[in-house]
Amino acid sequence: MWNTIHEITPNLYLCSGNAVTNKEAVLSRNISLIINATLDLPNRTWNTRIEVVRIPVNDVPHAQLEPYFDKVADLINDRAKLGQKCLVHCVAGVSRSASLCIAYLIKYCRMSLREAHNHVRSRRSVIRPNVGFWRQLIEFEKKTRGAKSVSMVQSSIGLVPDVYYNETRNMISWLGRARR
Repeated sequence: MWNTIHEITPNLYLCSGNAVTNKEAVLSRNISLIINATLDLPNRTWNTRIEVVRIPVNDVPHAQLEPYFDKVADLINDRAKLGQKCLVHCVAGVSRSASLCIAYLIKYCRMSLREAHNHVRSRRSVIRPNVGFWRQLIEFEKKTRGAKSVSMVQSSIGLVPDVYYNETRNMISWLGRARR
């Protein structure tokens, strides 16, 4: 799961930094653009047909990923119109890269944030954007679609997007029982 390249749409793939090092897996998918959403992982490319764009953001709640949502979505869409494929990765393929894929689906696939998250999670079950990226995605959805489909709610572990509320509802009590 962690080291697999997952197809999000026929023109968009999502993976971890480790998975992108698999030259055969990348080349066999005819990727023409790799979006590296990290500050420190090296850009991977094995031929001049693959362009690499770095999105230099840390995976912390106060990091500003939203300024890149339109740019990355436009890059993916431009490649898709040419019949080309893109691969987005961060370190784990969980937060930054998943958020960028979700933003693309909101902007160009006419999905709500809730639908886009559910779609990406159905393709790569380990995704979990951090709370700060969720806030930014909620605002991006409101700006792009004129409405919000996800809200931040209070849970036993603090504020979480409502899509995770049931998962986190009893987390503190479960952790307490597990430590006994």
